[in-house]
Amino acid sequence: MATISQPQPTDAAAEPATLTFDVLIVGAGISGIGSAYHLKTQCPGKSFAILEAKEDIGGTWHTHRYPGARSDSDLYTFGYRFKPWIGPPIATADEIRKYLRDVVAENGLDTAMRFGTVIRRCSWSSADKLWTVETHRRDGTAGPTYRANFLWMCQGYYDHDNPYLPSWPGMADYKGRLVHAQTWDEDMDYAGKRIVVIGSGATAATVIPAMADKAAHVTMLQRSPTYFFCYPNRSDLADRLREIGVDEETVHRCTRLDYLNTLKTLDRRAREEPEMVFEELKELIRQYAGPDFEFEPHFTPRYRPWQQRLAFVPDGDMFSRMREGKVSAVTDTIDHFTPTGIRTASGTDIEADIVVAATGFKLLVMGGIEFEVDGVAVDWSQTPTYRGMMFAGVPNLAWVFGYFRAAWTLRVDLLGDFVCKLLRHMADKGVSQVGIVVPGHLAGETLLPWIEDDNFNPGYLMRDMDKLPKRLGERPEWRHSQDYWLESVDIPAIDLDGEEFAYR
Repeated sequence: MATISQPQPTDAAAEPATLTFDVLIVGAGISGIGSAYHLKTQCPGKSFAILEAKEDIGGTWHTHRYPGARSDSDLYTFGYRFKPWIGPPIATADEIRKYLRDVVAENGLDTAMRFGTVIRRCSWSSADKLWTVETHRRDGTAGPTYRANFLWMCQGYYDHDNPYLPSWPGMADYKGRLVHAQTWDEDMDYAGKRIVVIGSGATAATVIPAMADKAAHVTMLQRSPTYFFCYPNRSDLADRLREIGVDEETVHRCTRLDYLNTLKTLDRRAREEPEMVFEELKELIRQYAGPDFEFEPHFTPRYRPWQQRLAFVPDGDMFSRMREGKVSAVTDTIDHFTPTGIRTASGTDIEADIVVAATGFKLLVMGGIEFEVDGVAVDWSQTPTYRGMMFAGVPNLAWVFGYFRAAWTLRVDLLGDFVCKLLRHMADKGVSQVGIVVPGHLAGETLLPWIEDDNFNPGYLMRDMDKLPKRLGERPEWRHSQDYWLESVDIPAIDLDGEEFAYR
């Protein structure tokens, strides 16, 4: 077994002022590590570096330190196709970080990593056919300048340093502790405390049961209900395959396919028969909350299943705590904070020693980095996207933006294959620049929002939809379809000499 070592920050003093690589990968989270694996194995002649603003790998799993932090997708699909997952389907943040560290160690990716590297500006020169990437250290001191032919953006889609925290009246009057889950203080003692968790999505469904055993009581205060999916945290198929002696690679592949089929079926049925799907979700909840559990008013959402992401509750832990009386739900809006807690719009006072805001992310397109192409600033909000991964007028750049209804990482593997195929194609053609162009016959198509709000409409996306790149009319190739099963066929079949691709 490979030795698992802690990645170390790069020694800035040992580096020259300018470093040049064939490819720069931005981000050392699950997207960046997976992309680096594909680049190293599929394009072994390419030099590359991985630029990471934090001092360690993990991305989301480095940022999120709140109690019980865990995946909200099964690890057979959230994990990579090339690295078997051995363990329960829903994994803790610590288990995911260990999995990522294994991938880094087993594939020698640590030497490519440049930690504590914050990117300020990326500038493309058509004359040089190079990106110039200006960086600084987290303490503000100047970092190296990087030059690369191709940028692979894997930095995620939200602001890791500044979560979304609404400004409620009276917050300054509150005498207790107010903390956002994303900026959790690991030294905070909540034993015996009265806790209010604001929110009802995946983060709330994770932190609530984790805190409930030590806290005096936990109240989930939500503006509107969410759909929850309760299921035992195990895979019967994986367990059976292991029992009969099947090797782990085959177990991983078969279990992955099984989960994908289940997700595909659920996605289809949520559109075609949403009421029946909701009744089935209710029945799963009752197995943990009890047969007489009341769904009105706290657990009857106003939208259909999958219009926002289902909050997975492994082993029904949040509902088991409700059955035990350790957790309760309040559906209302906040009128104002009081010195001792929160008063809702309906006049209810909720006493709280600690308030945890599980209120979501702030969207951050391309990590908030400034981009220029031949001296002209890129306005992502006015830029058409090609399949949600490349962009008209922005050469030699790919962006990994995963799936909402399926595991994010499924797209990491798909785009890993695509980008490596594109790089090899460029080498075969003897060119060093590829751009995405809008064909002339589509020049009049309307620029539309990244995704329709009746398709997928979580708050973090709706708040900042105007900042995202645009789809071009209703053309399937000019949008991010959010359909893994469609893209798993369409992306490998892309004609790299099609009319959308311009080479130089």
